[in-house]
Amino acid sequence: MRRMTARPANAHQARLLKLLRDQGPNSRAQLGDQIELSRSKLAVEIDRLLETGLVVADGLAASRGGRRSHNVRLAPGLRFLGVDIGATSVDVAVTNAELEILGHLDEPLDVRDGPVAVFEQVLAMAGKLKDAGLAEGFDGAGIGVPGPVRFPDGVPVAPPIMPGWDGFPVREALSQELGCPVMVDNDVNLMAMGEMHAGVARSVRDFLCVKIGTGIGCGIVAGGAVHRGVTGSAGDIGHIQAVPDGRPCACGNRGCLEAHFSGAALARDATEAARQQVSAELAARLETHGTLTAVDVAAAAAAGDATSLELIREGGTRTGQVIAGLVSFFNPGLVVIGGGVTGLGHTLLAAIRTQVYRQSLPLATGNLPIVLGELGRTAGVIGAARLISDHLFSPA
Repeated sequence: MRRMTARPANAHQARLLKLLRDQGPNSRAQLGDQIELSRSKLAVEIDRLLETGLVVADGLAASRGGRRSHNVRLAPGLRFLGVDIGATSVDVAVTNAELEILGHLDEPLDVRDGPVAVFEQVLAMAGKLKDAGLAEGFDGAGIGVPGPVRFPDGVPVAPPIMPGWDGFPVREALSQELGCPVMVDNDVNLMAMGEMHAGVARSVRDFLCVKIGTGIGCGIVAGGAVHRGVTGSAGDIGHIQAVPDGRPCACGNRGCLEAHFSGAALARDATEAARQQVSAELAARLETHGTLTAVDVAAAAAAGDATSLELIREGGTRTGQVIAGLVSFFNPGLVVIGGGVTGLGHTLLAAIRTQVYRQSLPLATGNLPIVLGELGRTAGVIGAARLISDHLFSPA
């Protein structure tokens, strides 16, 4: 199939494309109910989309009385590539136009190896998905990276855990390699978009999505749109001070939340507890594996290890203190907790909830769910596909 070259000509066509993406195939009559257009004007816009090949006819709709309406759907051959680069792993997926995942790969990766090595791996993974017959080519790609991004340019800016990435033209370089439009964003924003599209935040327009992985970040969704701030650094909550004159952080400051609780901080504290023989469970795991990660702490906690449970509770309390301030300031309808550390599960969630409900105003927390994300590793790649489709389904 030829790759997507057309873009919607106006806001009405853009709205129709996004409705078909989010709701799947639909009848002209039902689309007309949702868009304030006369029947004749709606017919003109849909016919123009049919001519571009972005939309195809999809049989007759169920009768609502009178003449039966025709169904339309997004072109079934459209393909988006979603890439979610983390500090220690990468997820790559192919979706159709409705953002359903057709194929998904995840592999370990070290983001500190630099952009050239990382993108060689990403392109090889995309090639495997193509070779599996999931796509002839890509109509667009969304890329998430674990650091601040100057959004209009698709360029990382001074990311603390990504040496060699500062100013690298991710969007431009990958667009040339893949032969399609590319959009780049912070990985936490993409997790928020994924949960908004297909996860726990589907019906929520104002929410916070906190990702606790190697580092900590927060996606801010206001009025159904990601809030990125003036330069793209909104939501960098890992570098809010949680402990005055606390531990040194990779960013150069002291006492940042991320320095006291994140995947990396948890691994460090667990290793220290194991070496000091405070926890026999962690010491045994360190001897077996040579290193400890948040996964080991989660497993030790599940086995009843008191030290691991205390590390999780303490980290959850510090995170909850920061989230409580955000809740009082932003008044969200939902707080989603996601990322690699969610293996710590309900011990972590309980500590965060206790702190937020204790500290924030009753008006802000009276009806505030604080929940784990639903999508796990697929949140970022679905969000990445949503990002590029938002771009391509907007007027040129």
